[in-house]
Amino acid sequence: MVTYDFDKVTSRRNTNCAKWDAAEYLFGEKDIIPMWVADMDLPVAKPITAALIKRTEHEFYGYPLPVPFSTISAVINRMKRKYDWDIKPEWIVTTPGIVSALFTAVKAYTIPGDAVILQDPVYYPFWGAIERNGCHVANNPLKLVNGRYEFDSNDLAARFEPVVRMLPSPSRVRMMILCSPHNPVGRVWTREELITMGEIIIGNKAIVVSDEIHCELLFNGHQHIPFASISQEFEQNSITCIAPSKTFNLAGLEASILIIPNADLRDKFEETRKGFLPSANVFGMVALEAAFNEGDEWLGQFLEYMQANLKFLTDYFEQNIPRIKVIKPEGTYLVWLDCRELGMNSKELESFMNSKARVGLDHGIAFGPGGEGFERINIACPRSILEEALKRIELAVKAL
Repeated sequence: MVTYDFDKVTSRRNTNCAKWDAAEYLFGEKDIIPMWVADMDLPVAKPITAALIKRTEHEFYGYPLPVPFSTISAVINRMKRKYDWDIKPEWIVTTPGIVSALFTAVKAYTIPGDAVILQDPVYYPFWGAIERNGCHVANNPLKLVNGRYEFDSNDLAARFEPVVRMLPSPSRVRMMILCSPHNPVGRVWTREELITMGEIIIGNKAIVVSDEIHCELLFNGHQHIPFASISQEFEQNSITCIAPSKTFNLAGLEASILIIPNADLRDKFEETRKGFLPSANVFGMVALEAAFNEGDEWLGQFLEYMQANLKFLTDYFEQNIPRIKVIKPEGTYLVWLDCRELGMNSKELESFMNSKARVGLDHGIAFGPGGEGFERINIACPRSILEEALKRIELAVKAL
């Protein structure tokens, strides 16, 4: 058994690391702790490194198969082992990343003027994927109820009514981009919630594109249910997006998987991607396979460490910064902070975190109107870094 030391601090500066090397430019401060983008400050699983080294020793880096046979096997086995979901080889499509895949999916399954449902506040690239393809956002805002976000099924159904939706009359809802687990609010949707969503969306002849990139990042007591695994009807009217990039910290290697059971939807995606969306690269596929086949030992230790980091953060805010409330996540390593008691608008809150606290967070307003007054913090880092960031926020709040 390999034991990983997640307390060890390793500098990532001057390594072309977006999280650290772009921090001064992004946040306007030199001495800032970046805790924004979903990128861990922790070492990856050793089997991944070993697999990459082994691949480099075979000194031929030519064109790979679009979907390598070994990748197919790794994905099928992991979906069966983790979720008891049987998928077929032909359903598997590779892309460099989920965001580019979402842009392509919107282009493939809509026409300009159509509407796509989001659940605000939600991962900010979703908005661009819709609007830059000439479509409208049909917003089904999440509601914060007793410290936990819920979706409104009545409002979701109403998104299909043009008068309620307040969109141009020729517009119709073609699809929903589902975030499951939800980023940034950390919800892990239950089977019952997913069934309700699916019956509304599919019942109105739309499809679901389910971003499940955080599906293995779960806190104690929570279980991820792939949307498509619920029924054959859901399977045939959805696209599932997964990747090792968040779970195993491999974003720089650009490898993700789309599972598209419906042949017509798959053909439309493949036709739309031609000429601008490549498959995943050689090393990305090697890392994906190693992560899926041999990464569970590392993942178990990582999740245990994240559970402890979450407790540390939650206790710290309750004891030292009670004016900021933690929305306790059920999944992801991203924590949504309710800062509304500070009484600041979005620009003031951004300036306060950047210049006064000197902690670089993802500012809530970027996730949509429902993010006003909130901040998102990444806790996938050594605890000493997390503690220093929280101390800075504490001092800044007490100085108000």
